Amino acid sequence: MPLEERLAARIVDGERTGLAEDLDEALRGKPALAIINEDLLAGMKTVGDLFGAGLMQLPFVLQSAEVMKAAVAHLEPHMEKTDSLGKGTIVMATVKGDVHDIGKNLVDIILTNNGYTVVNLGIKQPIATILDAAEQHGADVIGMSGLLVKSTVIMRENLEEMNARGLADRFPVVLGGAALTRGYVEGDLTDLFHGDVHYARDAFEGLRLMEALVAARRGEGSVPAAATPGSADAERRAERKARRERSLRIAEQRRATEQPTEDLPARSATATDNPVPTPPFWGNRVVKGIATAEYASLLDERATFLGQWGLRAARGGEGPSYEELVETEGRPRLRYWLDRLQTDGVLEAAVAYGYFPAVADGDDLVVLGDDGAGERERFTFPRQRRDVRLCLADYFRPRDTGETDVVALMVVTLGRRITGYANELFAADAYRDYLEVHGLGVQLTEALTEYWHRRVRGELVLPDGTPVGAADGPDAKAFFDLQFRGCRYGFGYPACPDLTQQEQLVRLLATERMGVTLSEEHQLDPEQSTSALISHHPEASYFNAR
Repeated sequence: MPLEERLAARIVDGERTGLAEDLDEALRGKPALAIINEDLLAGMKTVGDLFGAGLMQLPFVLQSAEVMKAAVAHLEPHMEKTDSLGKGTIVMATVKGDVHDIGKNLVDIILTNNGYTVVNLGIKQPIATILDAAEQHGADVIGMSGLLVKSTVIMRENLEEMNARGLADRFPVVLGGAALTRGYVEGDLTDLFHGDVHYARDAFEGLRLMEALVAARRGEGSVPAAATPGSADAERRAERKARRERSLRIAEQRRATEQPTEDLPARSATATDNPVPTPPFWGNRVVKGIATAEYASLLDERATFLGQWGLRAARGGEGPSYEELVETEGRPRLRYWLDRLQTDGVLEAAVAYGYFPAVADGDDLVVLGDDGAGERERFTFPRQRRDVRLCLADYFRPRDTGETDVVALMVVTLGRRITGYANELFAADAYRDYLEVHGLGVQLTEALTEYWHRRVRGELVLPDGTPVGAADGPDAKAFFDLQFRGCRYGFGYPACPDLTQQEQLVRLLATERMGVTLSEEHQLDPEQSTSALISHHPEASYFNAR
């Protein structure tokens, strides 16, 4: 294979062996900057094309980026001080109140290794800091990321602040994150923002947008159609506005035919005569030092390999199947990381949990004092406006029955070390390792949550002497299929969407004893933590409180 093709192929294949020798040979024929622009970036372009076509999995994309980074590092000593790829600069940040950065960091990896300058500000960044950095670094584009639904609101506020400061025309904006939708960004936010705002579904769409936006700023191309100024854009905006107005009118008409809120029942038909179990203690406890083997057996492999690590079969049946990838890549890497994380002392699994006397008061769950008297905390939940009119409070004894129920609460965490460990891998350009450690941390947190939920069901004992969890399904699959009595509810999800109520939960459990606190947006910190409110009621299930 000719040298230029060989260099590009090394990037595509993620192959470092022989890379330095090939680069040294190439340096005898052309400058370092030309090698990057003409040969190495050609390989990265092929990687992007393969990923976009569904023919290359994310872990191997990151291996390619690692080789690209190593190649550039090898060439840098041979570059003149004035040499620069000069492809453009983006300032990126996770917005205020959000601690999630995996998506943003993947964009950083792809843009950096395609020749762009990325100023990555990290997590929980206010708009003032983002704009100051954009001014300081002469950014061509601003990128904002966030995982939470609340982050989409923060992004809207940030765009309004840019409007107010007169900076909307100065910096085009690219937005990304799990809670965002293309319709929200290219509809609502495009109408709101006085400049260009775009939605990036993944890192490679971010790359395509960056290429187009930088080219447009330099007069070398046009802005993507969704935000092109001019009459056509005005027509699109007017059409979107008319569609939204029609949708609002339909929604208003629908609401007018529904039962008004004041006529909603105080309670659904959920049973109130189910037996109430006895907990092993009242109040809260903290348990630390939980062995990884105890909860790793409940790890959801499919969620880890497919959802977090991006192992999926190629489109069109080309290449290995998902099952083959699990055997050759997934499980061997999983065993490696479980051993390494334990050896390096990264996992600090801990749980704060407790049992509290409680009663339902309409749509509220009232947590009583340990003696069953007085009001200690109150949680308020939404009630469905249709169907069976469910509310989470319905799964507990009503106050007017004179009986007291029990609610279990818990917060689990893997601690802070795993976040720092993953960030060290990212800083060391070990991109695939970073992706895998972060994703495994997310799924181990879920496994620890399920493990402790199982323990809670085992500790709650019914009047006939059997635990609530006595009828649990036989294996881990049964847990993933929800084959158990009762239900655990996480704040921020449909049955209990109000994240601010995590304040009551954190107070009741005194989670600071294991290092878990709340951010200003009521998110658990450190990131690899979850919370839950547990009902033992046999009818309890997940539902959408609308």
